[in-house]
Amino acid sequence: MSQVSDVGTGRPVQQEFAGMPPKLYAASPSRLLALVDCPRRYRMQYLDKPRPEARAQRAHTSFGLAVHNALRDWWDLPRDRRTASAGRELVRHSWIDVGFRDADQSLAWRKRAQEHVVDYLGRVDPDDPPRGIERTVSFISGTLRLTGRIDRLDERDRELVVVDYKTSQRPLGEDDARTSLPLALYAAAVWKMFRHPCLRVELHHVPSGEIVSHTHTPESLTRKVDEAKSIAQDARRADADFAERGVESTLFPPVVGPLCTWCDFRAHCPEGQTAGPEKSGWAALEPSEVPRAAEVD
Repeated sequence: MSQVSDVGTGRPVQQEFAGMPPKLYAASPSRLLALVDCPRRYRMQYLDKPRPEARAQRAHTSFGLAVHNALRDWWDLPRDRRTASAGRELVRHSWIDVGFRDADQSLAWRKRAQEHVVDYLGRVDPDDPPRGIERTVSFISGTLRLTGRIDRLDERDRELVVVDYKTSQRPLGEDDARTSLPLALYAAAVWKMFRHPCLRVELHHVPSGEIVSHTHTPESLTRKVDEAKSIAQDARRADADFAERGVESTLFPPVVGPLCTWCDFRAHCPEGQTAGPEKSGWAALEPSEVPRAAEVD
């Protein structure tokens, strides 16, 4: 293996052995979907150096984080304290007072989060701990190395089940679990890591207690993995073009539409600013305001 000098910097650049397989492309489901949703936002979020300053955290994100953290921390409590009512204090401890209109709105939504968590935990068996909580999972397929973190991994009747908490104010749709790329990739990763089939995925809507589930087949999981690999190929090509041409690359056009009014990098995107006025930090607390693709929790 030899070294040559980079034309632009004069620094030595290590060359790969001839015939070596291409390097793995590391990504998460959120990174892949960011490219699909809007290449411009993908570039600003993952490639630009320095990264453009994102807008302040929104209220629905603060709400979702507090609920997720409470449901995670509940399993760390001693068994005699692992009661549904314990969720109230866990939410209070995890509460983030950011993005709300004022202190009164924050307090009202903290109380709502506490009610949701207590109601949800009332349907959870404290003597049946999950196989994993906020477990990092990964797999390699072809040139893609995918890594993500799942909210909860259950084992039921000797089957592994991926559970994802949702806290948005909009109810779930029937196909949300079936069509979710992240859930399918998490199931594939669990299967690979635990060497045990994992086909069932579930979305648990904490505010309503609704559970939407889907049982994949090995073939449908393979199709989802192939979809991720296809997106990763596009991402690798875009990343390489950015490394060569920087912001002059033409592979990062903005996708202008309703989601632009929610975008964290809107201030740095003139095209996105034409989509309409920016949503307030607490707009997503009203379900009628939020397009489904903008729900982040």
